[in-house]
Amino acid sequence: MAEIEIRTFAPDDADGVISVILPIQREEFGIDITADTQPDLRVIPDFYQSGKGQFWVAVKDGAVVGTLGLKDIGNNQVALRKMFVAAEVRGREHGVAARLLEALFAHAGKVGVTDIFLGTTDKFVAAHRFYEKNGFSEIASKDLPREFPRMAVDSKFYRRTI
Repeated sequence: MAEIEIRTFAPDDADGVISVILPIQREEFGIDITADTQPDLRVIPDFYQSGKGQFWVAVKDGAVVGTLGLKDIGNNQVALRKMFVAAEVRGREHGVAARLLEALFAHAGKVGVTDIFLGTTDKFVAAHRFYEKNGFSEIASKDLPREFPRMAVDSKFYRRTI
């Protein structure tokens, strides 16, 4: 079995990131969304890799198979965004999502992040379980920081204190 590497995003990963995220959003979950309605995907270094933020990719055989973004929203708080893992490498046996999250937690601890917030849709039920298992608690949207970048499709929100 090919090794899966977790590393920070590089500009050459841009098309691979989109090729993982869009099919999951559109085909698996039927969300009417395009790359154009997610401009952050075209400016990952500026949008995610600044301040206390970062963006990671999981790579197998030279292809991006997983993504995870961390957006600095100020006040030592960040927003977890764009956590997607290709179907063929999902699950405990591959550990891609867990390893991406480990990289995020290590980074957050190192740069002094105190709170991680995230928004997701009602449709991502497996993701809800994963986040809850990894220390995130559901919160009401009114409890999000004002700076939290809300997506129109998000309907459930979580927080994890570091």
